[in-house]
Amino acid sequence: MTEPALPDIRLPANLLPSDGRFGSGPSKVRPEAVAALSAAAPGYLGTSHRQAGVRSVVRRLRDGLRTLFSLPDGYEVLLGNGGTTVFWDAATFRLVERRSQHLEFGEFSAKFAAAVAAVPFLETPDVIASPPGTHPVATSRDGIDLYALTHNETSTGVAMDVRRVHGGLVVVDATSAAGGLRVDPAEFDCYYFAPQKCFASDGGIWIALCSPAAIERIERTAAERWAPASIDLKIALDNSRLDQTYNTPALATLFLFLDQVEWVNRNGGLEWAAGRCDKSAGALYGWAEASAYARPFVADPADRSHVVGTIDLDEGIDALKVSQVLRANGIVDTESYRKLGRNQLRIGMFPAVEPDDVATLTAAVDFVVAALG
Repeated sequence: MTEPALPDIRLPANLLPSDGRFGSGPSKVRPEAVAALSAAAPGYLGTSHRQAGVRSVVRRLRDGLRTLFSLPDGYEVLLGNGGTTVFWDAATFRLVERRSQHLEFGEFSAKFAAAVAAVPFLETPDVIASPPGTHPVATSRDGIDLYALTHNETSTGVAMDVRRVHGGLVVVDATSAAGGLRVDPAEFDCYYFAPQKCFASDGGIWIALCSPAAIERIERTAAERWAPASIDLKIALDNSRLDQTYNTPALATLFLFLDQVEWVNRNGGLEWAAGRCDKSAGALYGWAEASAYARPFVADPADRSHVVGTIDLDEGIDALKVSQVLRANGIVDTESYRKLGRNQLRIGMFPAVEPDDVATLTAAVDFVVAALG
């Protein structure tokens, strides 16, 4: 059976955002960053990552992240290829000693626990789960040497405060949070992420902000057990100290990542970026709470993410069709997370997204819903 034709609904000009990209990753890349990459390309793209041109970008990136996150003395910035998924595998070799505890409240927070559970030389992880739309709380327990938290669950739009749990390393998946949500580095030992969300770049590399305790764990486990070189955090540490990666990185990704970090730092740092996300979240959730047909999926306002917003629509309104009409008008990537299976819109509100564009988007949704009848 063929799908019915999509209604030809055209948004008026005043309901078109200045930029229609609202994806939760890859996210909007600022046009100014792309222009800067184009200008730098002749002397940068296609050059050796072992030479000064690229290593200076890595150095500036590491320094910029130290400034952005106000890292205390002794914390180090590590980077490597492969993104967050690869970092989970790396962490099973070098950060988990014997047994870890994981908070599971969505698709991505569950994946690190699954990676640990599959490792034959580690004990079965302690998993504390809660339903989508909520988050559990870590509990200090004997025998746990690593507590795995998720700052922002991208699949559901739930954010949680990062708080230290005593008795082990606190290792935080910040893939969609870093650079958009506030965090105190005193509360974590490893805060890891990738650049395709708040940092308005492409994926394919990981960054880990590591405390002295995490560095000590990496160095000690490297002396005790083997790991594949491409995911060995000790090798990543050694190379990062030389402002390079173990194997060839994506140079365009590094450049765009650095441009975003320096843009945020020039404008006021993490507090400024988080303030932009606060304004966007205020527009989105305020609209949904006042709407006759929409409501925030996350019931507790304190748990609602300010970088990824999830909005349920009444069952009589087809959220996918709404997203399809928006896409036909140049407003893209508002679809819900596929495995969550809800009649829902999911809106990326990262720092590169203009808060006024989020407000315009809500008016565009109203127009589309009315036009669909």
